[in-house]
Amino acid sequence: MSGDVVPELFSWSFASNPYPAYGQLRESSPVYWTRLPSGVEAWLVTRYADARAALADQRLSKNPVHHAEDAEGRGKTGIPGERSANVMTHLLNIDPPDHTRLRRLVSKAFTPKRVAAFEPRVQELTDRLLDGFADRGSADLIHEFAFPLPIYAICDLLGVPQEDQDDLRDWAGMMIRHGSGPRGGVARAVKRIRAYLAELIHRKRGALGDDLISGLIRASDHGEHLSEDEVVAMCFVLLFAGFETTINLVGNGALALLRNPEQRAVFQSALEAGDTELLDSAVEELIRFDGPVEIATWRYAREAVEIGGERIAPGDPVLVVLAAADRDPARFGEPDLLDLGRQDNQHLGYGHGIHYCLGAPLARLEGRVALGSLFTRLPDLRPAVEPEELRWRGGLIMRGVRTLPVEFTPRIAES
Repeated sequence: MSGDVVPELFSWSFASNPYPAYGQLRESSPVYWTRLPSGVEAWLVTRYADARAALADQRLSKNPVHHAEDAEGRGKTGIPGERSANVMTHLLNIDPPDHTRLRRLVSKAFTPKRVAAFEPRVQELTDRLLDGFADRGSADLIHEFAFPLPIYAICDLLGVPQEDQDDLRDWAGMMIRHGSGPRGGVARAVKRIRAYLAELIHRKRGALGDDLISGLIRASDHGEHLSEDEVVAMCFVLLFAGFETTINLVGNGALALLRNPEQRAVFQSALEAGDTELLDSAVEELIRFDGPVEIATWRYAREAVEIGGERIAPGDPVLVVLAAADRDPARFGEPDLLDLGRQDNQHLGYGHGIHYCLGAPLARLEGRVALGSLFTRLPDLRPAVEPEELRWRGGLIMRGVRTLPVEFTPRIAES
């Protein structure tokens, strides 16, 4: 660690634009030991090369059993509320060989073909949400669009009955509100979601369909199947990780386009021309530029490890700062500029290595459909508030704007 002055981290003002502070860390203290707002101390890894290597280093365990916790930090890592709600083992907190087995089985059900076939439904949901406010001339893009879209999409994909989806939406909303203490409701929401999924999976075992839960139940490899607890945990992670990343991809992506009119014009020209290659690269650049996941989920050193010249002691938590790595000038030319046509864009927005996000293809699909439809249907979309009036959700792993008020010329709903 350098003795240079280190910027203030994780304050409310920091949340609105963390990139200058991360830039200072990359230069002065690229692997930095700090105390987090929760009280846990951890290493922050901010340079691209170090980050990419750390994400693939199996000496850094995902299993919290390796965390050398003290009394102040005990229970404060992982998914909010998961310990108190007993969410059990899932892909985000296990290592090989258990991770290898579980991911192989899950991948048999959560296939690229299944995701690609889901695009018409994502488009249908997107159009329905846009129809809900397109004739008004104003909207909050988070609460009316970016939030409900992935909730309804993942519910449909899992096979949650229509009559239950609003309950899932309410519980998911509780999970992303700021605050995870007794009054925050996070653990209560997690417990309700887990109990609901367990009951739904039990019902589906007697009447399998074409949905993802049925696919997970059917998945087998050399006689091995997912246990009922593993199916519950996997469905929970898909719901938790899938909906918030997509909210932030759509919200942060729309905001980036609104703040960069030249690149927005490039995006809208590609939409008009049906330039799918440019649209795909645009989504990748929006993920790199201001992605939905600020920091990768927790890792813990199994043994002494050196990262960026620093010795990481056994049991130390390690947090790979994806937002900092993806703005590293050593890897990306002019990293603070949005360039929708950027080439060689191997960002780390959805991780790297064996823990690369299983749901990344679905998130990309939802982001492309949602942003493409939004700027096609509402071509004169504009912010309804000044940038300094926007508020960002507090948290460590995810980063997204709380609300995004916009205005536009009212449009008649398409039939």
